[in-house]
Amino acid sequence: MINRKILGCIAAMALVVAGSAGAAELTQKQKLGKNLFFDVRLSSPAGQACASCHSPGAGFNGIGDANIAVHEGAVVGRFGNRNPPAAAYASFSPVLSLQCDGTDCLWIGGQFWDGRAATLADQAKGPFLNPVEQNNRSKKDVVKLVASSNYAELFIKVYGVRGLFDVKKAYDNIADAIAAYESSAEVNKFSSKYDQYLEGKITLSAKEMDGLELFNRPDKGNCAACHPSSVAGDGTKPLFTDFSYDNLGAPGDPANPDLGLGVTVGDANENGKFKVPTLRNVGIAAPYGHNGYFKTLKEIVHFYNTRDVAGENWPAPEYPATVNTDELGNLGLTDAEEDAIVAFMMTLTDGYAPPNPR
Repeated sequence: MINRKILGCIAAMALVVAGSAGAAELTQKQKLGKNLFFDVRLSSPAGQACASCHSPGAGFNGIGDANIAVHEGAVVGRFGNRNPPAAAYASFSPVLSLQCDGTDCLWIGGQFWDGRAATLADQAKGPFLNPVEQNNRSKKDVVKLVASSNYAELFIKVYGVRGLFDVKKAYDNIADAIAAYESSAEVNKFSSKYDQYLEGKITLSAKEMDGLELFNRPDKGNCAACHPSSVAGDGTKPLFTDFSYDNLGAPGDPANPDLGLGVTVGDANENGKFKVPTLRNVGIAAPYGHNGYFKTLKEIVHFYNTRDVAGENWPAPEYPATVNTDELGNLGLTDAEEDAIVAFMMTLTDGYAPPNPR
């Protein structure tokens, strides 16, 4: 099996500057992307923006409601088929490629749960025309809406006076600007309690420290195997994902399984595998998993711990053939150890402010 710790290095290499910009002012292109990201006019009918399914209040994941796994699009009654992945920290994902260590290979990178978009800009092009999302009829319709917006002048400043004339080019520019905003320090804040702990500004509680140790230990939680938690050798902060793909054995509909990565790469050996998500902001990102089956952090940690334990009675996996049985399923964690891991993961939420000592 390929060493997943090597993938932690790949993830770290993708992060050139880990939040050092702090709350840096947005560039003109990022300001344009922000306007596009929050514009509810860019759907048919109007009312659906990128932020409708990637809310800042939920760490740019869903909308922060554990009971809503799939989101209704611009058309009433039409729903997406997956739990929205995080837009925050997605910009650090490399282009999808097959990484090999000898004869063992793993797919790394890409966008969406199944890696079908190569880059963040490619990903941004999809929802506008998806009938279960923003439901626009054509690229031309999207460009017209942008041309009539109150930020059209900003668009021209960024992309030039002819930036809206050619539909294909204009549509590419729209996606490029959204990707720029999603790559900004406003979206990727690196401002969690854990970040402040790494900077030596605060201490974690005893329970949080226990959770961190369990999270990292290969003979316990082993979470860091896929969600690296350490600062890289060049000082960059952890992204809590190695950008790989895995089949956790999450419950679903075995009669109609979501095949995930396998469809993207055309390989049945990759069926049922989905991208390892970042755990940054995981505490406000419920529900969890590509299909939103898990409603709480405690529930998904308990699943990792006991999926293969007799008597736990977890439902059948959505796609049994490729389930990872080596790194999870029977970890032997106690209830208190599960709680400690959850407590640690709650320290990964951006926007942490230490209590006022007064």
